[in-house]
Amino acid sequence: MPLPLLVPALLAVAFLVLPLLGLVVRAPWSSIGPQLAQPEVGQALRLSLLSATLATLVSLVLGVPLAWVLARSRIRGRAVLRALVTVPLVLPPVVGGVALFLVLGRTGILGRPLYEHLGVTIPFTTAAVVIAETFVAMPFLVISVEGALRAADARFEDAAATLGADRWTAFRRVTLPLVAPGIGAGAVLCWARALGEFGATITFAGNFPGTTQTMPLAVYLALQRDPEAAIVLSLVLLAVSLGTLLLLRDRWLGRGAAA
Repeated sequence: MPLPLLVPALLAVAFLVLPLLGLVVRAPWSSIGPQLAQPEVGQALRLSLLSATLATLVSLVLGVPLAWVLARSRIRGRAVLRALVTVPLVLPPVVGGVALFLVLGRTGILGRPLYEHLGVTIPFTTAAVVIAETFVAMPFLVISVEGALRAADARFEDAAATLGADRWTAFRRVTLPLVAPGIGAGAVLCWARALGEFGATITFAGNFPGTTQTMPLAVYLALQRDPEAAIVLSLVLLAVSLGTLLLLRDRWLGRGAAA
């Protein structure tokens, strides 16, 4: 490798890895067992895993068709639509939480009729956690699947059409298997992003133990009263995220990149 590339690459690795090593070095290993045995830690971890999984499932149901529209349809304004879809990637999560609150809160555009006619309140519930995580994580799935669809060879779909398959059958039997690695890669990234979501969640769902307090929120709360507990909780999140990406990278992310 050329030296002008090697040096900045090593600096980049140090910049990204050293903070993670700092967590490991400064972790209170002697008290990690009692810290993890606390009931609120288990509640936060279970809620984080459940909400991130539900957010990923919702993103799959909604995001895969949206990615197909962006990649294959010829509707006008696709560039504007793509920009709107990817806004949550660069929007501050707290702003996303405020936007969700203005739409789905009791006085929001959709929240008011839901509350007045059906008695349904979304903010500060577990459902609000899933909605907030879906809002910030779905663009990762959409971008991955759109890229896979653009890279997929459309001749297979054309061949299916010449054999009498309608568009839905061709999508289900031909397109989906072709882009499955891209969908898997997007789902992994979506799940990891949802697991670490903080800003939109605390703004739209609050921080109530057992109901809306996910692991990132528990870390934030612990940092104010017990820094050692915050380090332990951060290590748990780091281990779950790193383990997931390592287990699935070769199977999904590698193939998705190849596609």
